[in-house]
Amino acid sequence: MVKIPQIIRLIKKQVKDKTVPSVTQFSYDNDPYLVLVSCILSLRTKDKTTIEAAKRLFSLARMPREMLKLSVKKIQKLIYPVGFYRTKAKVISGLSKKITDDYAGRVPSSIEELLEFKGVGRKTANLVLGLGYKIPAICVDTHVHRISNRLGWVRTKSPEETEEALKKIIPRDLWIELNTILVTFGQNICLPVAPFCSKCSIKKLCRQKGVKNER
Repeated sequence: MVKIPQIIRLIKKQVKDKTVPSVTQFSYDNDPYLVLVSCILSLRTKDKTTIEAAKRLFSLARMPREMLKLSVKKIQKLIYPVGFYRTKAKVISGLSKKITDDYAGRVPSSIEELLEFKGVGRKTANLVLGLGYKIPAICVDTHVHRISNRLGWVRTKSPEETEEALKKIIPRDLWIELNTILVTFGQNICLPVAPFCSKCSIKKLCRQKGVKNER
């Protein structure tokens, strides 16, 4: 019987040549602040748009104190056309001020503190912990939630339920990279509608829960 860690490694192998999610790309600098801001930008926005916006913004401000030198309107202009760019500009400015004033310019490294920031939910907080600080955390977005249920690993109705269920069955050493692997898989193979099952390396290991049409 093929176990879940083996399935994850098979998926990782299949998507190794695919472009990883935007937030993962900005985590390569090992800077929690860049992970936090890029994650805010990525919400309800395509990766290509997120990457271009983040590059424009980070060319002028890569630290909280530098970000505070930019007006909200300037941030809006730099990150446009990401989704909800006006709201996101306010969120980025607000969290930059809180990090500067309350945390001496360093992003906090506990989920409890991160969740106190306006505009930061569990998905963002877990990405900051995992990708920014290398602290084991499972980030569940729509792809992770969908694929985990489609494969039959869990039977959950919300990302929060999925996170708790996955913590019980996924080895801790795979928590951090799980989101990157499954999001890349979900963007290229295991699509929400009409997934490429014919190309999938784990088709025989998938229960295909909720799959009505496939390619």
